Amino acid sequence: MTAVRKVLVIGGGAAGAAAAILLAESGVSVDLVEVKESPTALGSGITLQGNALRVFRQLGVWEAVRDAGYPTDLFGIRAPDPAGTLLMEAETERTGGPDLPSGMGMSRPVLARILLDRARDAGAKLHFGTTPTAFDQDEDGVDVTLSDGTTGRYDLVVGADGIRSWTRRALGIELETRSVGMGIWRAFIQRPASITHTEMIYGGPCYIAGFCPTGEDSMYAYLVEDAQDRWTLAPEEQLATVRALAEHYHGPWDEIRPLITDAAQLNYTWFETHVLPAPWNRGRIVLIGDAAHTCPPTLAQGAAQALEDAAVLAELLLAADRLDDTLWDAFHERRIARATTVVDASNQIAAWHLAHEQGDMAALSARISELISRPA
Repeated sequence: MTAVRKVLVIGGGAAGAAAAILLAESGVSVDLVEVKESPTALGSGITLQGNALRVFRQLGVWEAVRDAGYPTDLFGIRAPDPAGTLLMEAETERTGGPDLPSGMGMSRPVLARILLDRARDAGAKLHFGTTPTAFDQDEDGVDVTLSDGTTGRYDLVVGADGIRSWTRRALGIELETRSVGMGIWRAFIQRPASITHTEMIYGGPCYIAGFCPTGEDSMYAYLVEDAQDRWTLAPEEQLATVRALAEHYHGPWDEIRPLITDAAQLNYTWFETHVLPAPWNRGRIVLIGDAAHTCPPTLAQGAAQALEDAAVLAELLLAADRLDDTLWDAFHERRIARATTVVDASNQIAAWHLAHEQGDMAALSARISELISRPA
C-alpha cells in the first residue's frame, strides 16, 4: 500500500504534471487543477539541462520531448564586437547520463501539452479553469473547496502552483520573492539554418545576448538588461526596444535581428528568486517547484529542479505505507540543500553580471554540473 490513495495537485506546470504522472500511473487517484482555461504556458522557449531530460525519461515522455525540441551538446561564447567573434565552442557535460544530450531547447507551450497529455493518459483527472478556494486539514486528510463549487477530500495536496503560489499564501507562509535586478526579453522566432546550438555574448548594452534553438524551424533569442518597467510599453514600443538592443550584437545576431518583426513574438519578465526554508509541508499539504524555490535562469535549472521535486516526492510516497515525519524528513533531506545550492549559484552568477565582475563562472558551473549529474 502507498502512503496516499487520493491526491490533489494544484498547478499544471512541470512540477505538477510530473507529480500527477508518476502517482497516477502507479494507481493513485489524482485530480490536477489548473487555473488557466487551457493546457498552454506563457513565454516562448525554454532551455532544459540533462538532469531535466533524465526525469522526462522517467515520466515516459523523453522521446516526445526530444522529437518536439532541439537537443544539442554544444555551447558557444562570442564577443560583443562588430564581428560577433566566436571566442569558444565546446561540448557541455551530459548531466543526465551518457545516453542523453547535455541539454535542449523547446517551446514552452509544446512542453506543457506533452506533459499534461501524458498525465491524462496515466489516469490523472485534469480540471482547467479551476482553482482551490479553501481547504481544511486534519490528521487524516484535507478537505478542499474548488472554484467550480465542488468539494473533495484528499490524503495529500501538492501545491505546484508557481512563484505566486495560492497554496503558499493560503497556508499563511510568508516568503519574500525578490527581484534579482535583471529583466529578460525573449523573442520566439524562426530558426536560421546556421543556428544549431546555444550561444551567448556577454557585455555590450545588455548583460547577456543569447539564443537557443527550440525545433527544426524555431528558436528563441534573449536579451538580459537591468530590471525596469517594460510592461507599460505599447507593443510597437516593445518591438522597437528589442530591435534597438539587438542592433549592438553581431555574428548570428545579424541573421536573427531581421526576424524580430512582431511584438506578439516577445515576452518580458524579471529574474526573481526565493527559497522556502524547511519544512516545505504543513501537515498534508506540500509545496514543490517554484512555489518552494525559484531562481534566475542563469544556470537554466528552474524546470529541472521542479521536475526533481516531483520525482523525489512521488518516489517516497509510493515506497512508504504512511505519510509521517519520516517521509517528510527524507523528502527535505534530498531536496532542500540541493535546490538551495542551485538557487544560490544562479543568484551568484547574476550578482557577478550586475557588478560587472568576471567571477569564476567556469568553476561554479562545474560544481553545479557535478551536483546535478547525481540523481536527486
